[in-house]
Amino acid sequence: MLARLASLALRRRRLVFVVTVLGFAIAAAIASPAMKVLSAGGFEDPDAESSVAVDVLRDRFDTGDPNFVLLARAPEQVDSAEAAADGRALTDKLAGQNGVAEVTSYWAAGRATDLRSEDGRSALVLARLSGDDDQVLKAAKRIAPLVTGDQGVLEVKSGGRAEFNRQGSERITSDLTRAEGIAVPITILLLVLVFGSGIAALLPLAVAGVSVIGSLAVLRLLNEVTGVSIFAVNLSTALGLGLAIDYSLFIVSRYREELRRGLDTAAALRISLRTAGRTVIFSALTVLLSLSALLVFPLYFLRSFAYAGIAVVFFATLGAVVLLPALLAALGPRIDKFDILAKLRRRGPDAQSKKPEEGFWHRLATAVMRRPLPVLTVVLVALAIIVMPFTKASFGLPDDRALPKDMAAAQVGTATRSEFPSFAGQELKVVLPDTRPNDAALTAYAESLSKVSGIERVDTATGSFSSGTRAAPPAAGAAQLFTDGKGAWLSLTTGVEAYSEAGQDLVSGLRAIDPPSGTDVLVTGPAATYTDTLESLWSALPYAVLIIAVMTFILLFLFTGSVVMPVKAILLNLLSLTATYGAMVFVFQDGHLQWLVGDFTVTGRIDVTMPILMFCIIFGLSMDYEVFLLSRIKEEYDRTGDNRLAVAAGLESTGRIVTAAAGLLAIFFLALVSAGVTHVKMLGLGTALAIVMDALIIRGLLVPAFMRLAGRVNWWAPSPLRRLHDRIGFSHGPSPDADESPTPAPAAASTDAATPARKVMH
Repeated sequence: MLARLASLALRRRRLVFVVTVLGFAIAAAIASPAMKVLSAGGFEDPDAESSVAVDVLRDRFDTGDPNFVLLARAPEQVDSAEAAADGRALTDKLAGQNGVAEVTSYWAAGRATDLRSEDGRSALVLARLSGDDDQVLKAAKRIAPLVTGDQGVLEVKSGGRAEFNRQGSERITSDLTRAEGIAVPITILLLVLVFGSGIAALLPLAVAGVSVIGSLAVLRLLNEVTGVSIFAVNLSTALGLGLAIDYSLFIVSRYREELRRGLDTAAALRISLRTAGRTVIFSALTVLLSLSALLVFPLYFLRSFAYAGIAVVFFATLGAVVLLPALLAALGPRIDKFDILAKLRRRGPDAQSKKPEEGFWHRLATAVMRRPLPVLTVVLVALAIIVMPFTKASFGLPDDRALPKDMAAAQVGTATRSEFPSFAGQELKVVLPDTRPNDAALTAYAESLSKVSGIERVDTATGSFSSGTRAAPPAAGAAQLFTDGKGAWLSLTTGVEAYSEAGQDLVSGLRAIDPPSGTDVLVTGPAATYTDTLESLWSALPYAVLIIAVMTFILLFLFTGSVVMPVKAILLNLLSLTATYGAMVFVFQDGHLQWLVGDFTVTGRIDVTMPILMFCIIFGLSMDYEVFLLSRIKEEYDRTGDNRLAVAAGLESTGRIVTAAAGLLAIFFLALVSAGVTHVKMLGLGTALAIVMDALIIRGLLVPAFMRLAGRVNWWAPSPLRRLHDRIGFSHGPSPDADESPTPAPAAASTDAATPARKVMH
C-alpha cells in the first residue's frame, strides 16, 4: 500500500493536489457553521433514572426543573409597590416568549418566599425552556436580551443551566479564537526553526489544514443526527495541528536522511513511506483507538471528543501519507529552500560530519544506561511526589462556577447559593410513573420522604409535609399539578448542595425509602443527575481502560514482536498520567498557582469528565511518541543485535523529533490556559504538562533506564506468540531495492529473519 502511495505521489501529484483542493473547499463549506450549531451540553446520561424521570415529567405532567433563571435586584426592597409592579411585568414578559414552557416567580400569585433573598432586595424568576439542548440554547439566546438589563427599577441578570450553556459556548468560541491567535504565530516561527527552512515549515500547515477542516466538517454533519459538544472543537484544532506536525516532521526527517545518503527524490520518498510512513500509520492507529474508547461513555460531551479525535487522526494520517508525499515529490531537493538559519549553522560544526554518538540524545541515553537504577529511583520518587495530591481528588460536574466570575451566569449562580438558602432550582422530584397511589398511601410516602436528612419540605397532591408531619393542606390546583390519570409526582425542597457528597447521600437516602406498594419510583433533580452521571462514568470507565490496554498491547506486540515492550509502555504512560492528575488537583481543586494559570473559582472539586478525557487523549499521544521511538530502536536492534546501542541510536534519531513535536503541540494546549472556562483551562494545562513530561522525562530518562535494566528481555515473547509475530507482525528497516541505495547495503543492515541479529531479538 505504501509503495502504491509513493507511486501516486510521484506520478499523479497534480491529481492529488486537485482532489485535495476540491475536498478542502467542500469541507470548509460544511464546517463553516460548526461553531454556531454545536452544543455546550451533553453532561448527562440520557438512559439514567434521573433522565427518564425528566422525560416523564415533561411529557406527562408538563413540568420539570427550571433551566433559565432571572436574578432581579431592587434599589431597596422587592416588595415595594414599584418593584413588585415591575416584577410582575417581567414575569409576564418572560412567560409570553416562545419556547417558555413554565414560569415560577416571587411576584406570582401565592408568593414563593424561598424566591426572595434574605435581605429582601433580590428575587428570582424561574423558567423552563422546552426542547433539547440545541433548542434550549437558541431560545436562551433569543430571550435573554429581552428580559435582562434594566427592567423598570429592577436590574436583571440571567443564569441557570440554559444560560451556562449559552454563555459558555460563546466564551469558548472567543477563547479558541484568542488561543489560535497566540499559538499559531509562535508555532509558525518555531516550525521554521524545527524544520530548518521556510518551505519545509509550510508542509505541516498544509496537513493541519486538511485535518482540522475535515474533522470540523465531520462534527458538523454528525450534529445533524446526534448531539455534538462545542468543546470538541478545541480538540480538533489542537490535535489536528499537533498530529500534522508530528507526522510531517517524522516523514520529512526520514526523507532528508535518505537524501543525505545520496538517493534521488523518488527513492528517498519510497523508503520514507515504507519506514516513517508505516510508523505514522501505526502511530495513528494507537491514537485513534485510545480516543475511540470515549465512545463507551453515555455522555455525548465525551463521545464528541471521540468523534473529533477519530476524524482528526484519519485526516491527519491521510494528509501525511498522501498529500505530504505529493508535496515532497513536487519539491524534491528544494525542500531546504529559504533556509534562514543556514549561515548560523555554517558557523558551527558541520552537521554532515557530526557522528551520531556526539549527539545530545545519544549522550543522554548512554549516561542514563550507565546508571539506570539511580536514575529510575530518582525519577520515580519525584513523580510519586507529584502524584500525591491525586489521592485526595474530589470530583464534580461543571456548573456556572466554571465560567469567569464577571459573566452573568456565574454571578447569578453565586447569588442564588449565598442569598437563597432554599433555592427552588435545586429541588428534587420523585416520580411515580405507573401507578397513582390512593391519598393515604401518597401521604404516608410523602411523610417518609420529609424525614430524610436534608429535605426541608415535600409538596404533593395531598399537601405539604415537613419532618414527617403535614405542614399545610394541598394548594389550589395541586391535584391537577401533581397527578394525572396514571401516576403522580412529589416536589422536594432542599438546601443541600447538589454537586457534593452530601447531595449524593441525600439521593441515596430518598431512593432507599420504600414506595407505596406496587409502584416504581424515579428520582430526579440536580443532585440525582449528578449522582447518576458519576455512576454512569465509573461504570463505563473499566471498559474504556480495558479497550485501550488490550488494543495497545496487541498493536505494540505486532509492532515489536515483544510482550515486554507493550507492558512497559502502558505502565510508563499510566505513571505520567497519574502525575499529571496530581498536578491538576493541586492547581484546580486546591486553587494553587492562579497567578500562573489565571483566575478561576475554586470549588474544591475537579470536573469528573476531564481526567477521563485527558486519559484517552494523553494515552494516545504518549503511544504516538512511543511508536516513533520504538520504530528506530527496533530497526537498529534488528541491524546490530546490541540493546544498548539500539536504545542510544533510536533515541538520537527520534529524540529531537519527538521533543520538537511535543513542544509545538504543547504550545497550542498551553494557549488554551488563557481560556476563561475552567475545564478548558484544565484540559489545556494538563495535556501540555503531560506531553512535555512524556517527551522529556519518560522518553528521555525512564525508557533508556528501563530498557537497560531489562536487556534482551525487552524483546522476549513466548514461542507461540513469536511464531505468530513472524507470520503477521511488522518488520523494521527500509529494506531498499537495489536501485534505491547508492552503495550496497552492509551485511549488518539486513533484516532477514535468518540473520544473527534477527535471532538475537528472540
